[in-house]
Amino acid sequence: MEKQEKAVAAALWREGGSEREELSFAELYSLAATAGVEVVAGFTQNRSQIDNRYFIGPGKAEEIGNFIRDEKIDTVIFDGELSPSQVKNLERLIPAKVVDRSELILDIFSQRASSKEGQLQVELAQLRYQLPKLMGKGRDLSRLAGGIGTRGPGETKLEVDRRQIRQRIHVLEQDLKQVEKHRALLRKRRERRGVFQVALVGYTNSGKSTLLNQLTKAEAYTADILFATLDPLSRRLESEHNTILLTDTVGFISGLPHHLIAAFKSTLEVVVNADLLVHVVDISHPDMAMQIKEVNKVLKELGAIEKDQIIAANKSDLVPDLSSRELASLFRGIPYVPISALTGFNTDKLLTAILAYTEPWETVRLLLPMHIFSRLSSADQGKLLPLEFTSDNQVKVEAELPAGIAATLVQYKITE
Repeated sequence: MEKQEKAVAAALWREGGSEREELSFAELYSLAATAGVEVVAGFTQNRSQIDNRYFIGPGKAEEIGNFIRDEKIDTVIFDGELSPSQVKNLERLIPAKVVDRSELILDIFSQRASSKEGQLQVELAQLRYQLPKLMGKGRDLSRLAGGIGTRGPGETKLEVDRRQIRQRIHVLEQDLKQVEKHRALLRKRRERRGVFQVALVGYTNSGKSTLLNQLTKAEAYTADILFATLDPLSRRLESEHNTILLTDTVGFISGLPHHLIAAFKSTLEVVVNADLLVHVVDISHPDMAMQIKEVNKVLKELGAIEKDQIIAANKSDLVPDLSSRELASLFRGIPYVPISALTGFNTDKLLTAILAYTEPWETVRLLLPMHIFSRLSSADQGKLLPLEFTSDNQVKVEAELPAGIAATLVQYKITE
């Protein structure tokens, strides 16, 4: 059995240990546990600004180094993003592997990516992230034997030269472009069929997968850990007139590496192309305002912040005293529904709110050429009831169609 990796956590608190900084540090512990790493001690330093050489002060770095030497710890994880020169300088004082928050998140993704596409995306993000740190300015390669930052589908020999890494990045980018083309074809097919696309977005562990299961009986994997699911999962939801495609997306988190967002572009396109976003918020979390802000930051980076949105105020059963006025103020005018994805409380009301956004349908009588009738029937774009087949290869139908599709057939409309 593989020995569990042990680490210490370190943070620089520029606000003197504010509640938000403490929550971020606690989240770092949760991230480490998700990666399979045991954090045995935590070190914090109150400092007005980041040290350009060591991130923390050199004295604190030496203190951490002495502890690691005495306790024989392999890794130190920093709650922030380190520059290549900071990594190099820290490893001169700390006899262990130095990892930052972004690298820890990338490691979790490398372990949880199960699809071929997810593995390609993670490897691309890892290589883009590691490249500047492998240019002779970064880490001591002798300290990278296994563990965080060196495993998973993105694992690669760190001794390869920059040219080979760049070549691999180019290959991965080309492979993912093919994935994007395939997704585009599927998206156009759904659009032709009048499928209404809804994307579940939210901070990691907010309850998106549980909500997908509650609404569609999808049986998606759920667990009370960060990034329990990574690959997107879509399920159809049939209503009286509409087919809704509901997609669970990867959870966001504070400090989500930019390289990861860029690498997961094809996966996150489901957010960009959705007709409606359902933002799942854990309203029982002590810093839900920060989580909302972080999700909105990623949505803005994706160009999706202006999309229609409903907030699913999840875990409302855990905070029954939270007033509607407080929630309305926090959500700033975005419509919301208090729910419990776990128990199913109010999920019917959430579904009603989602359906209100779907495209209205029209009942029309049409005289269609046979080839158009066949195309509409095979595309499953609505309900077609043939009334009469004419001698000139046309068919009279009564149809229930999305208004947008009905508008394209106005020339065949029977006005009698």
